[in-house]
Amino acid sequence: MHGLLLDQPRHLQRNVRLDTLMRLRWLSVGGQTAALLMVHYGLGFALPIYAGLAVIALSACLNFALRVRFRHTKRLEADRAAWLLAFDIAQLAVLLFLTGGLQNPFAFLFLGPVLISATALPPRMTLMLGSFAVFCASVLFFVHYPLPWDAEDSLELPALYMMGVWLSIMISMGFIGVYAWQITEEARLLANALAATELVLAREQHLSQLDGLAAAAAHELGTPLSTITVIAKELERSLSEGSRHSEDVRLLREQAQRCREILGKITQLPADAEPFDGMKLSGLIEEVVAPHRNFGVAINVTLPADRALEPTGARNPAIVYGLGNLVENAVDFAKESVEITATWDEEEVAIVIRDDGPGFAPEVMARLGEPYVTTRHQRFNQDSEETGLGLGFFIAKTLLERSGATLTFSNHRSAGIGAEVSMRWARSEFEYRVPHLERPDAFLWYDESEDRPGTPDSRNRTKAGTS
Repeated sequence: MHGLLLDQPRHLQRNVRLDTLMRLRWLSVGGQTAALLMVHYGLGFALPIYAGLAVIALSACLNFALRVRFRHTKRLEADRAAWLLAFDIAQLAVLLFLTGGLQNPFAFLFLGPVLISATALPPRMTLMLGSFAVFCASVLFFVHYPLPWDAEDSLELPALYMMGVWLSIMISMGFIGVYAWQITEEARLLANALAATELVLAREQHLSQLDGLAAAAAHELGTPLSTITVIAKELERSLSEGSRHSEDVRLLREQAQRCREILGKITQLPADAEPFDGMKLSGLIEEVVAPHRNFGVAINVTLPADRALEPTGARNPAIVYGLGNLVENAVDFAKESVEITATWDEEEVAIVIRDDGPGFAPEVMARLGEPYVTTRHQRFNQDSEETGLGLGFFIAKTLLERSGATLTFSNHRSAGIGAEVSMRWARSEFEYRVPHLERPDAFLWYDESEDRPGTPDSRNRTKAGTS
């Protein structure tokens, strides 16, 4: 049935902090310098030391130039970052050319720039950098200076062994690059999906709070409006009949009364509603279902015959949004009808949503609820278009699980094909505890027969003539 039908988002623009690349290059400069000095002066092997130090100095000069040109917080676009990584590959290739080519054990450092690209840049850039590294390694297989070694005991590695080294570098770049890209891509998608979930929940909570704020404002404004009405009436009575202010005072009283009527409408609640946040399960389901009834698909809601133990749940924005999206997708995929069944007992509350559509595709059943799962069987009315089980489904599942629900997904076969989503809450987690007012008699009222505000007790005394 499922996925909240959101298309898989386009690739977000990737960028890399310049400071990160510069720090890595400084680390590389330090390591390369130490290696050259150790081999030449520490081990006494002959190598073109000055040419090697010049190549390393070129990297240091690039870092200095970037530091002068850009700020610490500069984020590079993907193409510029790729150029800098390509420079690192070329610089390493020149150093290896001077120090033995692929015979040099540091040849595996070709993996570094490719791995960085795989974790931070688009796949296209990584593929180009990997191809460039392969080209450099292939050239070094044939052309390079001798490996620094003892002149009296020269080292000649067999060509077959060097072919194996070349092949291992190629395979390592491919395997590790793809693995790193897959891991970081999944982490990125999950982070984006969680961020979208937070935004949706914040919006739903904001909309849900508007009702409570309106009711609270109506309650708070009731008392001053009653006072204004009383004073306006007293002013109207005290003015002489021909006073030029009579009309203004009468208009003031009428407008104050009109405001009280408007606030009265705001505070009206359905007959079965508890104060603002609580609603029975049947009311919650009806609120979720109502917007989807007129789309040519029958929505049948089944509730237990005995309503005595019906739970009263919080009007939780997470539940309302999550259930709403599940129902919407059931309607989208259903052929003729959607069945919503609610059950409860003293321990548990359950809601099951079934449709008679094509059901979940077997290949995505195990991954339902992950962001950007992207196929379900085609719709009945769109023979050539596949639909997605993506970010929206992830958001609904995450929000419902945050409310304490346990979700299961399956394809039911009892009445043909179709998908089924089951949600279960522990009753103690689902139920909303209706708050009791500490002072229910503290709300001021206005008795128009006496033209003054008062309390319920004073109202009773007034009617009894004992005020």
